[in-house]
Amino acid sequence: WTTDCPDADLNLSYRLQQMTSLRVDPNGRFVRPTDPDIGHFPFLLATAPGAMGLLPEEVVGLRTYLQNGGFLLMTDFWGEAEWGRVERLFKEILPGSNFEELPIEHPLYRSVFQIREKAQVPNIRIGIKVPGTKIQHRVIFDAKGRLMVMGLHNSDDSDGWEREGEDHEYFEKYSEKIAYPLAINIITY
Repeated sequence: WTTDCPDADLNLSYRLQQMTSLRVDPNGRFVRPTDPDIGHFPFLLATAPGAMGLLPEEVVGLRTYLQNGGFLLMTDFWGEAEWGRVERLFKEILPGSNFEELPIEHPLYRSVFQIREKAQVPNIRIGIKVPGTKIQHRVIFDAKGRLMVMGLHNSDDSDGWEREGEDHEYFEKYSEKIAYPLAINIITY
């Protein structure tokens, strides 16, 4: 899952510290679900999860991580085929759980910034919104209502972080107005 790395990680860490009182290590790390230190990382990011595949021991490792308080954010996956693959994988990772659409009224959308609608961050190479796509923020909660997994489907929020310096108009329209506020709300929540 090296898509959008390392610039998405670095820029998001920088903006998080710039816009909140949170202090984070800007050096993102690659961790496998079987890494014994995975529990030291409260927040995992997977970009392009529509191509994700896990070995049986990685399924168990990710399940353990999530059940023990970890959180996974996924972005930059598109269409029903990629969504179907992610959903099938999570049936193995968290048996008995289901994704649900997070309503815009949820407190996550008000934790720092007031987000009133779910908006798409297009891939910077495309440069326009992908016509006919519905932006979805699908989540899995644990039995106590804690947010464990969130998928920003049909949006490339990680490009909004990674590519902020490549195009001033893209930065103003997508990074500054959509990608960073949503990420900061998610992390703060």
